[in-house]
This record gives sequence, structure tokens and C-alpha cells, in this order.
Amino acid sequence: MTTRRKFLTTAAVAAPVAAATTFATPAIAQSKIRWRMQTYAGPALAEHVIKPAIDSFNKVAGDDMEIELFFADQLVPTGELFRAMQKGTIDAVQSDDDSMASPTEVTVFGGYFPFASRYSLDIPVLFNQYGLNEIWDAEYSKLGVKHLSAGAWDPCHFATKDPINSLADLKGKRVFTFPTAGRFMSQFGVVPVTLPWEDIEVAVQTGELDGIAWSGITEDYTVGWADVTNYFLTNNVSGAWAGSFFANMDRYNELPDHLKELLKLTMDSSHYYRQWWYWGGEAALRVNGTKMKLTTIPDEEWAQVEAAAWKFWDEIAQESETKAKVVNIFKQYNTEMQKAGRPYRYS
Repeated sequence: MTTRRKFLTTAAVAAPVAAATTFATPAIAQSKIRWRMQTYAGPALAEHVIKPAIDSFNKVAGDDMEIELFFADQLVPTGELFRAMQKGTIDAVQSDDDSMASPTEVTVFGGYFPFASRYSLDIPVLFNQYGLNEIWDAEYSKLGVKHLSAGAWDPCHFATKDPINSLADLKGKRVFTFPTAGRFMSQFGVVPVTLPWEDIEVAVQTGELDGIAWSGITEDYTVGWADVTNYFLTNNVSGAWAGSFFANMDRYNELPDHLKELLKLTMDSSHYYRQWWYWGGEAALRVNGTKMKLTTIPDEEWAQVEAAAWKFWDEIAQESETKAKVVNIFKQYNTEMQKAGRPYRYS
């Protein structure tokens, strides 16, 4: 029988051995997840539309995950973002569907779809309450890409070297804009031009471009375009740019649940930042900005552009069943907002 004395003696010898064995066993370190994300925005704009959110994500994620952020065209041209993400060359993207040339039925609605929205809050409502999220999710899932979250940016205005006071003044103007917005405005004589984002400022200075219809006045000042253009047209082609976060489906599915949730919170934070940053900037710079003079096309003349937008919607709706479904949602939403009246819509 083991006596108490013998037990203590044996235990005294065994304990250090057990302890040594326990502490000598190396811990299995979990490898840190690393993503590469490219945004459509250049460095100055990215400081507002994406970088604060990604910095917060990395801070909270700590040793679990890190997202390395790249700016417009740094890894691949913006027009190749979708393919690069689909292949896994890039893990995630912040862009509109139109600019990154997504091969989906909903691509035409990304960026500035003419007059689909009047205010920035229209975009999240359309996606979260009127069914666009489900349509976008289905379209991208077919192609191995996860549509993560959509949000709004600024309205679409013309910033030009020469004043625009009538529709006639738009004729022949070479303008950098989004594909669908350019397609729509070409019926009024606008000549859409596609160039790398970082070349725009110089192209205006050299005369290659007569203007820009890529943003509101906040971005014009932020990225330096207000320094090379003289006039800002207060009429807008659309009330808010619609953009999204996307990810390679396999890479997204590999994330543990807590990082998926953190990613969602990060995107919501980014959306919220843009809501107030743009809304305040658009008003303040119109009133207090000194670099651009405001011009306006009379309402009765601009009504021709608004009427043409609904005809354009019908043309797009005829292209496919999915496009028709999206257009019907836009029509339903805008009709209801008009009926709701102030502050949702002004007649």
C-alpha cells in the first residue's frame, strides 16, 4: 500500500517533470488572417470614404486579422477590380458595380443611375427595405463574389472650366464620368471620357477634359479638382452614388463568425461617416467655398433631363428580367417618396 509519506515523495519528484512537460510543449499559434482590399478612391478621398473604418477594423481585430488597404489603381486598374477579386488576386473591394465592370445584371445600377435617388439616405433604404440587397446577393453569388454591404456617397454634379447655364452649354463637353451616367448624358451632347483616376486633374489642366461629373462639391475640394475647374453646376444627375463592399466568396466564407460580424460593423461605420461628411460638405462648400462659382440650369429646362431619365429606365428594364425588377423597385420607391411629401420629396 502507498503510504502518505511515499506518495508525497513520489509526487514531489513527478511534479517538476509534469510541469516541465507542460511548459515545454509549444503553443500552437493561430496564423493571422490577412486580406488585401482595393478601393476605387485615390489617397485623398480614401482618407474619408474608407481608411478610418479599415484602421478601426485592424485595431479591434488585433492578432486575428489585418486588412491591407490599397488605393485606386494601385494593384490593378479599377476596371479590372472584379476579375481580380473573383480570381482571389485581391480579397476585397470597395467600388460601385459600374466602375469595376462587374459581369452582372445589376452593374448598370451601380455608381450614378440617373435620378434613381434624390438623397443619400435613399440608397440604404432601397437596399435594406426595398429588396435590392437580395437581388445583389443573388447576382454576385453566381460568380463567386460576396456582396457585403451597399451604401451612399455624394450626388453627381458637373464641375467645369466654362460655365454651364443651359443644356446647350453641355454639348461637346468632354467629361470624365461613370459609364452609365455618361451613356445617359450623351444624349444631351456630353462626350464621356474614361481615364485613370489619378490622371483627371492633369487632363483638365491640359484641355483633354472640359469637366468632371464624378462627384459632388465635397470631393471636388478634397481631391483637388476645385483647383482646376471654375464652375459647379447645382443641378445633379443623381442624388447619391451607390457603392458597395465586396469580397472573394471563398475568402469570406473562411472567416470565423466574430470577424464577419466585425467586418459588418466596420462597413456600417464607413457608411455612417460618409452620410454626415458628404451631407455637411455639400452645403458648406456651396455657401462658403471660394474656388468655384455656382451655376444653375433653370428648372423648366432641367425637367427635360429628368423626363429623359424615366425613359432611360424603361430602356434598361427591357434588357432583362432582373433589370426590370430593379427598375420597378426604383419606380415604386420614388412614387411612394413623392406621395410621402416633405421632407422625403419636394414637388
